[in-house]
Amino acid sequence: MFWLRRDLRLGDNPALTTAVALARERGGSLLPAFVPEPQARPQRAPGGAARWWLWHSLGALDGELRRRGSRLALGRGDPAVALPGLAHAAGAGTVVWAAGLEPGELADDEAVARALAGSGVEAVIVPSAGLLFDPTAIRTREGRPYTVFTPFWRACLNGPAPAAALPAPEALPAAPPEPAGLALDELAAETRIPWAAGFDGLWRPGEAGARAGLSRLLRGPLAAYAEMRDRPDLEGTSRLSPHLHWGELSARQVWHAVAGQVAEAGFDLEAAVAPSASDGEGAPSLRRSAGAFLRQLGWRELSSHLLQHFPQMPARPLRDRFAVFPWRDDPVALEAWRRGLTGYPLVDAGMRELWTTGWMHNRARLVAASFLVKHLLLPWQTGEEWFRETLVDADLANNALGWQWVAGCGADAAPYFRIFNPVTQGRRHDPEGAYVRRWVPEIAGLPAAHIHAPWLAPGTVLTAAGVTPGESYPAPIVEHGEARSRALAAYDVVRHAPR
Repeated sequence: MFWLRRDLRLGDNPALTTAVALARERGGSLLPAFVPEPQARPQRAPGGAARWWLWHSLGALDGELRRRGSRLALGRGDPAVALPGLAHAAGAGTVVWAAGLEPGELADDEAVARALAGSGVEAVIVPSAGLLFDPTAIRTREGRPYTVFTPFWRACLNGPAPAAALPAPEALPAAPPEPAGLALDELAAETRIPWAAGFDGLWRPGEAGARAGLSRLLRGPLAAYAEMRDRPDLEGTSRLSPHLHWGELSARQVWHAVAGQVAEAGFDLEAAVAPSASDGEGAPSLRRSAGAFLRQLGWRELSSHLLQHFPQMPARPLRDRFAVFPWRDDPVALEAWRRGLTGYPLVDAGMRELWTTGWMHNRARLVAASFLVKHLLLPWQTGEEWFRETLVDADLANNALGWQWVAGCGADAAPYFRIFNPVTQGRRHDPEGAYVRRWVPEIAGLPAAHIHAPWLAPGTVLTAAGVTPGESYPAPIVEHGEARSRALAAYDVVRHAPR
């Protein structure tokens, strides 16, 4: 039996390669199996948007398996109970899977291996291809984990390059007769979320969709990624994050595809991934852009490595002094933020994009997260929970690192005094207001000069655009200057706390 978790692909799947080889060597059958995370594990179970993605991804995977003469079996509940039961029903003497990447998955590895041994079934755990670099190997000279990105990334690049991606098997050993287990349709009810009704036309979950997304990146956004990735009004990002999260695409498949593009253009990959003083505006666009993109994979690596070393990261600040931060409790302001009704158009556009599509542009994520934490002084954990529920790419490590970075309480965090001005950010990164017009249509008639600060527009401009601040669109729920002063005073409490 081959147990899949967040490795829902046939290509570059070392555990699958091992399982196929063992089945053929022993002349037996092979049953791929998946056990959804129980909802009783709130931090680990996928949120609503991610459950939608998972169900569609499992359906796509089952289709790929059936085209190769196999199928997908589904269990239910604690993997340490469900997997031995499935193995017994299928007559499997061995269960193969990829090692976990998160603390909870690593704990499951041990629990499942013990349970299988107790029922006389062999457990074979194969290193995962979910990361580019081994978290146990990337350490400081003192043997500690890195907590700052630049030296971390330098250490990664100074080690062995990511291994080559493995091909998908053309055929699979036949699956055994149907064992007891769930039908895929039995999970459908858990994915029918009213606010996800529009996702179908926006996303293509599954390995084929992931490959198409990677091809789109290579054909288009990669060439100008460094210039366009901060523009939410443009199609300048990869949108591969949900495919990477669910393992429909491995990080090293992406790495080597981008490396191949760089090589074809005649550039050196090492020069691309290691930024230098020469990589200014005059540097070749593709080289700079490939380097900028691969460094984003590096941040993904850092988040996963940190979560293994600091399992408390999703719930508690990595900097202990932040335990005294004077967070506010304001349910009304929190709901305005969630619904995209703060009165700051860039923040509201991002939050509405999130609700409608299950995804938000990274620049909008930064500004919206900063607004919650620094303008409203609401705990970063509330934002982390909301993103985990509403993002199709909700990744425990990435989400936690991002929120702690914005709050200033995590690894390599933003300075406490960096408080994004939503108006300035909007004018810089959405200069014509196209992003805001798409997601905040009630102010779409405003000219670019006023769309990021409607409350400052002259009355004649507001009337012509059909905008009435406080009625057709909310007035700002907090004034930026006052919020900034209040935030700096709150951060002073942390700065002067005993070490």
